[in-house]
Amino acid sequence: MSRLLRGRDGLFREDPAQEINEVAEMTDNRSQAGTAALLEQLELFQLIFDNIPSGAMITTPGGIVTHLNKPYARFLGIDVAKSIGRHCTEVVENTRMHVVGATGVAEINQIQMIRGQNIVVHRIPLNKGERVIAVFGLVMFQDISEIVKLARKLHSLESKVKNYEKELMNLRSTRYTLDSIIGTSTAINALKQQALVAAGNTSPVLITGESGTGKELFAQAVHNAGPRKLRPFIQINCAAIPKDLLESELFGYDRGAFTGALAGGKPGKFELADQGTIFLDEVGDLPLDMQPKLLRVLEEKCFERIGGNTLIRSDFRLIAATNQTLEEMISRGQFRRDLYYRLNVIALNIPPLRERKEDILPLTVHLLAELSRRNGCSAVGISQAAMEALIGRTWPGNVRELSNVLERAMIAMHGEEIEVADLPFMPKAVRSERPEPVNIRFRDVQADAEKSALLAALRKTGYNKARAAALLGIHRTLLYKKLKKYGLPLQGPPAM
Repeated sequence: MSRLLRGRDGLFREDPAQEINEVAEMTDNRSQAGTAALLEQLELFQLIFDNIPSGAMITTPGGIVTHLNKPYARFLGIDVAKSIGRHCTEVVENTRMHVVGATGVAEINQIQMIRGQNIVVHRIPLNKGERVIAVFGLVMFQDISEIVKLARKLHSLESKVKNYEKELMNLRSTRYTLDSIIGTSTAINALKQQALVAAGNTSPVLITGESGTGKELFAQAVHNAGPRKLRPFIQINCAAIPKDLLESELFGYDRGAFTGALAGGKPGKFELADQGTIFLDEVGDLPLDMQPKLLRVLEEKCFERIGGNTLIRSDFRLIAATNQTLEEMISRGQFRRDLYYRLNVIALNIPPLRERKEDILPLTVHLLAELSRRNGCSAVGISQAAMEALIGRTWPGNVRELSNVLERAMIAMHGEEIEVADLPFMPKAVRSERPEPVNIRFRDVQADAEKSALLAALRKTGYNKARAAALLGIHRTLLYKKLKKYGLPLQGPPAM
C-alpha cells in the first residue's frame, strides 16, 4: 500500500496509480453488495408472488405474459417458464388482460370461465404517470357456486336484519298521542293535563278505569309526550298470557333453560324496554307469586333471565293499567299492598262514558270519520234523533261499545246518515218501522242498458250484424255472444 506524504498542498500518495486502483476496488465492492441486496429483494418478491394463495399473472399492456405464479400455473396445468413471453390468450382462456391494458380501466369481481369453472377475477392496470406499463391479474380459485352460496347466506342475513328492524320499529311505534284523546268534558281536559305532567318524569303510572274507557290510549299518550318517545314502548297483557309463560315473557330466558327454549335464548319485555316504557295492561290479573318478582324489578331495575346467572340492568319506565279495584283485591289477599304502593305513584283514573255525556258527540264524530276512512267510503253523518239516542244511553262498554254500535249502524244504514232505526240497541219494533228500500243492483242496470243498445243498433241497421257491430264499436263475434247472452233474436220481425 502506498505511503502518505505531506506536501505544501496537504497529504498525497506516493504512488497515484495505486490510489486509483484502490478507489476502483472499493467501488466494485460496493456495487457487488448493492447487486446482492437487489437480488435478495427480488428473490423475496418472487417468493411472495409464488405463495399468494390465489392465481396471479402480470402482462405487458399488449398482453405478453411477464410473470405467472406457481399456484396459477398448477391450476392451468402449464409450465411457468414456457408461459413467459407468450400472449395471455395463449395461456389463459377467455382472458381480457390485453383489453384492460389497452383501455386502462380496471375490471373488478368479474366472472370468467376457466377450465370449466366460473371463477371471480380482478384485472388491474398498473400505471406510471399517465401510462399503463403492466396489467396485474388476480384469480380467486373458489368456484362461483361457493360464492353464490355465500351471497344467498348474506341475503338471508340481510332479510333477517330487515325483519328485526321492522319488529323493532313496531315495538317503538305507538299510534296515540294526547291529541288522540277526544273529549271536551272537564274530566277529560283535567286528565290530559295530569297525563302531560306524568310524561315529564319517570315515576310509575297507574291508569284505572272501566273496560273500554281508553287506558291503552292514555298509556301511549304519556309515553309519546315524554323524553322516551323515540325509545321502545313494550306492551304486555298480564291476563292474556298463561301463568307458566308469564315469567319468561317478562324476564326472558337463556339457552337450555327449559325444553323447547330457543337455542340462543330470548330477551324479556323488561330487557327490550331499556331506555323506553313497559306497559303492563290488566296488572290486576298478575299471579300472586309473580308480584314480589315484579316489585323487586321495579325497585332495583335489574333481574336475571330464567336459567341464567348474569344480572341484567334495564332503565325502563313503568305504566300499569287495570279495570279492577286493587284496594278491594288487597283486602281479599289477591294483590300485594307493597306492590300497589309502588305502582300507584301517579294515578290516572278515567271516568266512564256515562259520567261525561258531553264527550259522546265529539267521540261519535271522530269514530264515524275513522270508520269511514278504514272502510274506504265517504263520510257518514248521523241524524239528530240518533245522536240524542246515543247520548241517552248508559254505555256499560264505554267508548269501545260506542265504536261497535256505530260500526254496526253503518252496515245497517240505507241512507246517507245513521237514523234511530239503524242503531242496534233500539227495540226491534223501532227498527222494523223503517221501509225497505227498492233493491236495485248495478249489474241489472248495466244489463238493461246493454240490451237496449243492442236492439237499437240492430233496428237501425235492419238486423245487419256486421253494420250493427261497427255501429256499437265491437267485433261481430262479441255481438253474437251478447245476443246469445241476453236471448235477443238474430233476425228482425217479418215485414208486414
